Amino acid sequence: MAQFPKEQSASGEFERQEDAFREWISTDHSTPYPPVSNRYHLYVSLACPWASRTLIARKLLGLEAAIGMTVVDPIRDERGWAFRNPGSGSSAGSAGDDTEVVPPSTDPVNGFHFLSEAYQATNPNFDGRVTVPVLWDKETKRIVNNCEGDICLMFNNFFRALTQHREVDLFPKDIENEQTKLSNYIYDKINNGVYKAGFATRQRPYEVAARQVFDALDHLEQRLAKNRYLFGGRIVETDWRLFCTLIRFDVVYYIHFKCSLRRILDYPNLQGYLADLYQHDGIADTVNFDHIKRHYYITHEEINPTRLVPIGPQLDLMQPHGREKLT
Repeated sequence: MAQFPKEQSASGEFERQEDAFREWISTDHSTPYPPVSNRYHLYVSLACPWASRTLIARKLLGLEAAIGMTVVDPIRDERGWAFRNPGSGSSAGSAGDDTEVVPPSTDPVNGFHFLSEAYQATNPNFDGRVTVPVLWDKETKRIVNNCEGDICLMFNNFFRALTQHREVDLFPKDIENEQTKLSNYIYDKINNGVYKAGFATRQRPYEVAARQVFDALDHLEQRLAKNRYLFGGRIVETDWRLFCTLIRFDVVYYIHFKCSLRRILDYPNLQGYLADLYQHDGIADTVNFDHIKRHYYITHEEINPTRLVPIGPQLDLMQPHGREKLT
């Protein structure tokens, strides 16, 4: 049985649903959502690469004081993303244990038990898959946006007056077109590519998707041979969208999604680039391998019916990477 039946084609391809909520924060009063401190709240999962990108943007820009954040439980069941007290339920059990199911706790903003309640509060007729991240408006009590690309862009552009690190620019105007083109390529071939391989239900769609992943990784390996980052010596949002897949690759996608042609560890430039970004101030704090592994291996029972979580691999991302020589 497919993981997400509504997102599965008859020929076995995974076809990701469109984001349901795409309203915008504005500084010119063109929307009902001004960039006001302490008005918006971010719901994320530390396991999800999409959500992790918004978490990284929030941290790099220094928006922690202006935008609150809640982390959902890593294990998602048929009821969707849940809010659980630390140390209870699935968060308490060791990976693979048959732990007793503990009722989810409420979230601190709305008293929700499940993130699906935020979706229903915004659109009672919503019947799609509930996803993270979610940017919630505490004043109107509705979701503003659940698209990670939009949220990162809004954080960077429209919340700039509230940022603590205004020197950070994740979307520089001088490379706007080139950055958009590369970001779209990375999304299609790598970010979503591993999912198209992992959730394929027939051999040919799996092989097509998996080979596209490695063709793209080969291309970026060459690009990073002469550039420290994707656009030379500065880090932009495109780097972080690639990072969020690379950091999960050897731990999850290589095994669980059968993207097993090569590891990131087998790519000298990509591995060094990954370590370089991981060692950037504050980034290691956004990576939780326990959440990542337990979410994928326990949640996707049709891929991993035993729900056993691998004990490895051991990754040392704090080793010297030498990438500073390319700046």
